[in-house]
Amino acid sequence: MSSNALTESGSAGRTGDKIFSTAAMAAGSLILFVLFCVAVFLVKESIPALTADPADLKGGVSFFTHIGALIVGTLIAAAIALLLATPVAVGVALFISHYAPRRLAQSLGYVVDLLAAIPSVIYGAWGITVLAPALVPSYVWLSENAGWIPIFAGPASATGKTMLTAGIVLAVMIMPIITSLSREIFLQTPKLHEEAALALGATRWEMVRMAVLPFARPGIVSAVMLGLGRALGETMAIALVLSSGPMIASLIQSGNQTIAAEIALAFPESSGLQTNALFAAGLVLFVITLAVNMVARWIVARHKEFSGAN
Repeated sequence: MSSNALTESGSAGRTGDKIFSTAAMAAGSLILFVLFCVAVFLVKESIPALTADPADLKGGVSFFTHIGALIVGTLIAAAIALLLATPVAVGVALFISHYAPRRLAQSLGYVVDLLAAIPSVIYGAWGITVLAPALVPSYVWLSENAGWIPIFAGPASATGKTMLTAGIVLAVMIMPIITSLSREIFLQTPKLHEEAALALGATRWEMVRMAVLPFARPGIVSAVMLGLGRALGETMAIALVLSSGPMIASLIQSGNQTIAAEIALAFPESSGLQTNALFAAGLVLFVITLAVNMVARWIVARHKEFSGAN
């Protein structure tokens, strides 16, 4: 190849790099601009509710009193979902990636991906028609035998539409997401690390504990945070499962609610100042989600250098 041809090829490559770099920069800037516009819009629409007389708002209480219960409900539902879903999801991902036979692993992978694609309204309908009635006897037992614990204080819900039921439904919803991402991360573990651990006499579990989990730790955190984001913002499933009302009750009583579900249920019939209050609630959820993602990025950055990937 002549020197002129090499020069033309290098020039074309540099031009392509510049075009790609510019396009990537424009896409990133567009995302930040849209996020900024959303934040400005929410703040603008929230100001009337934040400064309004409590008597003019729903329930005759200040916005912060009303939203406080919704924040607690949102965080409790998301926490229950994470506590239930994370161990099971990571265990299933490990089984698919390192224990199951190839054919079974492929079939399970397809099933997990299919579960992740099911609409949330289906999970909500399942929760209210199947899960909630089935859990009523358990709630009665908890109320009678563990009612001295505040989170299990009675009276138990007769319908099963409680925060614990909502948390279980959310756990089922986010489990496929965490499983799919964790599985792909486990499969990316360097084979040399795994073979070195086995060559030193480690059992399969010891190999997973010493080579796979340290390498995948940042990815697992990212998967869990993605599931948390889904749990925090879930609307239809929670709206179907929970009874209306923002009061803070125990996990087995009716009457809890989350921010996203409250917005979805109240927005169609709202007007004026009540609409501004719902926008303010959306602003609070926006801030919570942003804070969760920032904490997740900090955790991933903190543990990245110890992940074994370097």
